[in-house]
Amino acid sequence: MCENHAHHSFLPDYSHWGHSFGNLNDVDDDDDDDGRIYMDYNATTPMDPEVIDAVTTAMRQAWGNPSSNNMPAVKARDIINLARESVSRMVGGKPEDIIFTSGGTEANNLMMHTAVKHYWKSRESVENEGLNSAPHNDTTTLPHIVISNVEHDSIRLPALNLQLEGKAEVTYVAVSKATGRAEPEDVVAAIRPNTCLVSIMTANNETGIVMPIKEICQRVRAATKQRTHPRILLHTDAAQAIGKISVDARDMGVDYLTIVGHKFYGPRAGALYVNGPGTTTPLYPMLFGGGQERNFRPGTENTAMIAGLGKAAELVNTHLPEYESHLSDIRGYLEERLVAVFGEDKLRFNGHFPGSERIPNTCNVSILGSGIVGRRVLATCRRLLASVGAACHSGQVDRPSCILLSCGVPV
Repeated sequence: MCENHAHHSFLPDYSHWGHSFGNLNDVDDDDDDDGRIYMDYNATTPMDPEVIDAVTTAMRQAWGNPSSNNMPAVKARDIINLARESVSRMVGGKPEDIIFTSGGTEANNLMMHTAVKHYWKSRESVENEGLNSAPHNDTTTLPHIVISNVEHDSIRLPALNLQLEGKAEVTYVAVSKATGRAEPEDVVAAIRPNTCLVSIMTANNETGIVMPIKEICQRVRAATKQRTHPRILLHTDAAQAIGKISVDARDMGVDYLTIVGHKFYGPRAGALYVNGPGTTTPLYPMLFGGGQERNFRPGTENTAMIAGLGKAAELVNTHLPEYESHLSDIRGYLEERLVAVFGEDKLRFNGHFPGSERIPNTCNVSILGSGIVGRRVLATCRRLLASVGAACHSGQVDRPSCILLSCGVPV
């Protein structure tokens, strides 16, 4: 951290887990945590009790291999099918659009692998039809990928790795310092004749800013409607948005959408939404094996974790308006109390960009003052569990947040 202020991302929780900030002295009766208040919910959430029940039941009753025909196997298949239906409904898709993965990192890598492979396959197809004058197997024109400069590492690093290995060109679109968003016109301006993928997150994990994904998709498609090759595939990582705001992949207009269970009270499992996998939208596996998940992601299904993901999705489908309202209320109360305690001149709310929407659970605040260091402030907190910056970079506690720097926030 810089030596002139402490920066924290406070991430309030749902009412049935943790604390309502109407009374900061309240503690959970169900946990043995000495009354500590957990505020790192963008890093991970505990599993909802109903999710734990679903996972436990699957472990006990549906332990069979879903590819077999015995009773435990049939139960496993039924659980997986039900989960697929619940997850698809949560993101506005169809059950066949959902591919279960180990988590968001795998889903993001699978998507990027597909985009690059589809570029070369479609290019080869065009050349074979004699529609392109470029020599066959010419590798001088690499696939081009467009991402924002505030993406999660599971997007940024695969793109960077492709770039460093000479397998792709990458443009990192800077978010606006006025809005904190990746603006549609900037994304469109980054498109090249060889662009094959645009990937912009739905909401940022540090600032909470919601990106204009629907408008980005509309503008990209409008700008390239006369182009047949390469097709620009559109993806959004919705890890931080699901369970906080409504997420509808078809309304957004994306081809792919990443789902991460442990961000919305589910287990550490994930899924990739693909709009018509293998038909409307390409999908090429990274793994090869027994043919599970229609060969898109083979490997014996993790039935228990899929059951938990399905139950977490079911809870979102049922309770999202209630969750969103509650989260907004407690975040508002938290920000009011911070101002009352520290004073407006000692605080800067880093996610407050005029005209930009935020996910309702995220408060990113800097405490201003000479010699204040974030990790030292948190070290003195006996009850508060929070991170300085992003939890996935918690080993770099004294470094300024690259996300805030990218948004123009002085750190």
